[in-house]
Amino acid sequence: MRGITIIIHGRVQGVFYRASTQRQADLLGVRGTVRNLPDNTVFVEAEGEAETIEQFLLWCSNGPPGASVSGMDIHEAPLKNFDAFVVIH
Repeated sequence: MRGITIIIHGRVQGVFYRASTQRQADLLGVRGTVRNLPDNTVFVEAEGEAETIEQFLLWCSNGPPGASVSGMDIHEAPLKNFDAFVVIH
């Protein structure tokens, strides 16, 4: 299992990025959270199998239609044993 945090930069708020990230995480079996930050970035905590996390990161680097990801800050993180993937409002 691998745990990561991601800060996603670009046009990622107001384009259904959080809801789309939750759908993608559910499809892949990734658990964690996603929320908007005040600086117009999106913050993700994610846990899953290493190969699955790589697929999730690839999706996050593009995001949903309408998003324009300009960069991602990715850091390894301790596992928190999330039960599901949820959007934090």
